Amino acid sequence: MQIRTGYAHTAWDGTDIEIHYEDLGNIDDPPVLLIMGLGAQLVLWHEEFCQKLVDLGYRVIRFDNRDVGLSTKLHGRRAGGKLVPNLLRSFAGLPSPCVYRLEDMADDAAAVLDHLGIERAHVVGASMGGMIAQIFAAEHPERTAGLGIIFSSNNSPLLPPPAYKALMALIKGPYPSSPREVIVENSVRVSKIIGSPAYRKSDEQMRADAIENYERSFYPQGIGRHFSAILGSGSLKRYDARIAAPTVVIHGKADKLMRPSGGRAIAGAIPSARLVLFDGMGHDLPEPLWDDIISELDATFAQFAEAR
Repeated sequence: MQIRTGYAHTAWDGTDIEIHYEDLGNIDDPPVLLIMGLGAQLVLWHEEFCQKLVDLGYRVIRFDNRDVGLSTKLHGRRAGGKLVPNLLRSFAGLPSPCVYRLEDMADDAAAVLDHLGIERAHVVGASMGGMIAQIFAAEHPERTAGLGIIFSSNNSPLLPPPAYKALMALIKGPYPSSPREVIVENSVRVSKIIGSPAYRKSDEQMRADAIENYERSFYPQGIGRHFSAILGSGSLKRYDARIAAPTVVIHGKADKLMRPSGGRAIAGAIPSARLVLFDGMGHDLPEPLWDDIISELDATFAQFAEAR
């Protein structure tokens, strides 16, 4: 499969931001913009997953968010406030001090489409990427054809928090200067904690994925700023009420990081959204469910085509 790569350029707070993207499939096919989550590189949208969308007749664009992968790193920028008070504010739906917000990251996504000359796309976000996708769809309704939100939340007040072990596994890791093998083994441990209990990967596959991510880019400092962006944006319900695009919300019943209540909250807040829950699915995209997930996305995208 041919993969076209490049950088979209935008600016934030006086800083030039470069967003690295990969563009797959026929450029004349309906585009699908994939947005990954906290600290996650574009490769977590596995190439084989993307190929399935291409085979259905879609052009697929995946990109690295700022502060991860091959995109711009905002070295030295530190968020204000302490973790526990900020988590309590988030539980109440209130924003906290941050470096940048999810709204700024939604602007990055728009910059990718601008760079590629794409007026309208189907938008799919996973985890934090699903939060960014909600904001994008509300702020750019004319650019959003269909919307898919996978294991995410709208951070509305009083939602059940993540399991402590799952949250700490994601935001606390070894020192950045640790040996590669320590970093890789920690990634395997995190995958076991947050992954799908009914669709376990082998240790060998988890280790191979961790090595691929490490060798492509290792920048744990970005995780803190991504988490700060989530806490800094507060509840997203104000955006959900404005979303008009056909929407499917997909969530795993076994997700301990983003509880299923997060998916239910999104589906309840977006007019006419469909909620699809999968047994045994956690906070990842298990290969045995790819066809089912893509089928739900395809059905949602078809609603836009039928309405035109």
